[in-house]
Amino acid sequence: MTKIDQFYDLIVIGGGATGAGVALDAASRGLKTLLVEKNDFASGTSSRSTKLLHGGVRYLEAAIKHFDKEQYHLVKDGLKERFILIKNAPHLCHKISLLTPLYKWYELPYVYAGLSIYDLLSKDKSLGRSRIISKKNAIKNFPKLKKEGLKGCVLYFDGQFNDMRMNISILKTAQQFGAQVKNYTELKSFIKKNNKIIGVVLFDKIQNFEIEVGCNAVVNATGPFTDFIRKLDDPSCEEIMEVSSGIHIALDKSFASENTGLLIPKTDDGRVLFVLPWEDACIIGTTDEPAQVTEYPQPKEKEIEYLLKHINRYFDMQVSKNDIKSVWAGLRPLVKHSKTNSTASIVRDHYIEISPSGLITITGGKWTTFRKMAEDTVNKLFSHFNFNGTKKCITENITYYGSNGYNQEFIDYFNKICKLDNDIKKHLLNSYGVLAKDIYEYALKNNLTDRLISNKPIILAEVYYSIHNEFAKYPLDFLVRRTALAETDLESAKSALDKVCDIFAEVFGWDLEKKSDIKNNSLKILNTAI
Repeated sequence: MTKIDQFYDLIVIGGGATGAGVALDAASRGLKTLLVEKNDFASGTSSRSTKLLHGGVRYLEAAIKHFDKEQYHLVKDGLKERFILIKNAPHLCHKISLLTPLYKWYELPYVYAGLSIYDLLSKDKSLGRSRIISKKNAIKNFPKLKKEGLKGCVLYFDGQFNDMRMNISILKTAQQFGAQVKNYTELKSFIKKNNKIIGVVLFDKIQNFEIEVGCNAVVNATGPFTDFIRKLDDPSCEEIMEVSSGIHIALDKSFASENTGLLIPKTDDGRVLFVLPWEDACIIGTTDEPAQVTEYPQPKEKEIEYLLKHINRYFDMQVSKNDIKSVWAGLRPLVKHSKTNSTASIVRDHYIEISPSGLITITGGKWTTFRKMAEDTVNKLFSHFNFNGTKKCITENITYYGSNGYNQEFIDYFNKICKLDNDIKKHLLNSYGVLAKDIYEYALKNNLTDRLISNKPIILAEVYYSIHNEFAKYPLDFLVRRTALAETDLESAKSALDKVCDIFAEVFGWDLEKKSDIKNNSLKILNTAI
């Protein structure tokens, strides 16, 4: 083992939304912080969400019906955090209108009343008031909506975001506050003294060596893998996780309205389904099935059939498997609840514990509330450990990487100076914010303004940028998690794979054999589960 004399106040295990949020919060309070992720950042749950920032409409209904304070506060926190994200990361987060089609007269006042309460809970952070929409206007918004029996719709507002790019933006912001972040770095074991954690053994999967790193505290923020890390600390500990699988399918963007999503409030088994415009596609999700923890969860045929069955009920056209451009599965980290056997009914609030050895675990929750989860975790750190940093959390007012100075004036300026096609301009602005200018100038200087593939707005400069500035180590890091190409159009991702492999091989100095192996492995993952 190679021993390196490094020491941190805090080591965060897990590079998804929660871990990134903890690293940012801790670093911004002055703690020397290291975050490590076994695979790529956001390679699990955090890149496979429904892309919504929300309080949770179904949680509100449960809160009212059952006088459930836990559900109620979860919704309130979500609505507050939704507002903060749209304010602090405007290039990645925005308002979206959602239409709920109703086919029974009594449902109109019931749903409208519920969504009006949703608006009221938002207070001054509301994104707009809900309203009832006539059948005529609803069909105008959603021409493919099933017309037979439609009584009307309720329109309400929520937030939408780019989850994978938001994850990168949080990590880059954490870096600005001094945090170190490393992907493809696996926790192998804990180092203990008098049964207390004083460090970790890490394995660098890229350079193939182990290092020992000392620390005052470790946070376990590994989502579905929470219990694996807890058992590394204490093999006898009781498991706390209940994992479920949710899938999404991507169709051509023509299946969705350009600016309006569709909420199907209740399926046969009480689930909520969404039909949403996202990037250049229409995404539909999600399912909720008990699952086993795996690094590459695979969509099940019955889940795909479930989505198609319900979508065809609400469209005046048939959607078939042939229309699917991509499908992906994600695992939800749910904290076990003794009162229910249904993963769909488990409250999505977060849970924090400190083990006898000092390991802090943060789990549960949802993307929208990652900042609040991180704040609660770091507050716990300061109350349990003797840290010298600033105790006050400041993340409510931190502008995320790429958003500082991003406003209509910048957008107009960039559109004026950028001589590329309009779809490329829009893609660069929405993906990188004010950094779109840097990427464009780099592309001009290095003759990298060509499209990666002819039918998409991604340019060659972005591949290099992802390597040099966004931690990308392998082709799928770019195709799946720095861009949404694989999630929205799998065949296009496969078409781009050769060129992306060539660029990665050029930058990292891979020989032909290594490049071929990486390409074949990438193709295997794309063909089974992204």
